[in-house]
Amino acid sequence: MADIITVFEYGYLAYNPKALDERCISISKASFEYLESLCLREGSNDDGTDAPTFLKLRSYNGARALQVRNYVGVIHTPSGQQIEVLPKISRAGGAPDVSRQALLNMLRHLREFRHIETTDAAIATEKLPLFEVFIRQFLQSVNTLVKRGLRSEYVRQEANQGFMKGKLLTAMQLKHNLVNKHRFYVEYDEYLQDRPVNRLIHSALHKVAQYTRLNANQKLCRELIFAFSGVPLSRNIKQDFAAIKVTRGMEHYHRPLDWAGLILEGLTPISMQGKTEALSLLFPMEAVFEAYVANVLHKQLRPPLVLKEQARSRYLVHFNGARWFNLKPDILIQNRNKAVLVMDTKWKLLDSHKANSSDKLGLSQADFYQMFAYGHKYLNGEGDLVLIYPKTDQFHEAIPHSFNFDENLRLWVVPFDVAAGVMDEKRIDLPAHFSDWVNR
Repeated sequence: MADIITVFEYGYLAYNPKALDERCISISKASFEYLESLCLREGSNDDGTDAPTFLKLRSYNGARALQVRNYVGVIHTPSGQQIEVLPKISRAGGAPDVSRQALLNMLRHLREFRHIETTDAAIATEKLPLFEVFIRQFLQSVNTLVKRGLRSEYVRQEANQGFMKGKLLTAMQLKHNLVNKHRFYVEYDEYLQDRPVNRLIHSALHKVAQYTRLNANQKLCRELIFAFSGVPLSRNIKQDFAAIKVTRGMEHYHRPLDWAGLILEGLTPISMQGKTEALSLLFPMEAVFEAYVANVLHKQLRPPLVLKEQARSRYLVHFNGARWFNLKPDILIQNRNKAVLVMDTKWKLLDSHKANSSDKLGLSQADFYQMFAYGHKYLNGEGDLVLIYPKTDQFHEAIPHSFNFDENLRLWVVPFDVAAGVMDEKRIDLPAHFSDWVNR
């Protein structure tokens, strides 16, 4: 897997040896030029959609370099290189396997990636790159499916053959066999594995076979493709997805089919396929962190408290009879439809050792203005607000004192453990007076 490069969020990519150091990673010139061309599209793709903003062209150590923004995942280039971008969960970036595990823990809480198994021993022992992790788990799900048996169904067939079978199609018989009276143009049902769900999984196998670099994945992929040799590839992906019928007794199809959907219809909100067909998957870390925190808290809140994501019922100002500047906190906790707590997630690194008037722990004044507006519009200026940041070695405990806007409106700053084990439920460190809110 020599063509796999690992870099952390906000790291740099360059091909000039003079620019390289621990923050700047070397990639091939062909890969650099491809990514640079994406970076210079200035906001729009060929199809009119917004261009990705996951890279920024900069100067680093006197050389041209590309800085990775707040996106993580895998970038494939047409030259064959895979660039793995991992979340930065410490000032130094952290060990790749720790960051990779943290990202997988977050992704598995998203609906589209709920089938990720973070307990897979090979992820830790072999330190698999992200893309190989996804491919491995897709192949394992298909392997389980094959062992349980591919389902067949009756498929309507038409054929001009030398024996009578099924129903004779009179019009077609006259058209094709007016002279050849020894042949029969018939329509019949045949019990085949050629059904939409099998075609889609077969197509997904062929797609990942082009990208996997891991020998074990390549071997298993070849074996599974052979097992699907009696199933044609899908000629219309969308049409086959629309025609899927997963009936009783086909529960073992759910997982491989979900993976096939992600592989064939897009693993990421950012598409870099275009004319080069260089498959990539990238995730905006703010959105991943927000969804992860909301998902975990949703399961931990004690009734009658309920969680609402992206509330949008309040506006900052009214102007000439119209409401302007919608206020959308990430998480709103309600008790019988009354807002009792506003939470917002921030994918930024704080440092508890910098609790002074100049550094201010790394907190942003703009974030405080935002929370102040949320507090007055959603809590009527009275109650508690919470800012949630990722837990790191530099920020591993909730700040013990609140930030008081006034005597009635308080803001708390707490860490959330993104690297906690799958069974570890104590991910958020809330102040003591919130102890009755969540199950520990």
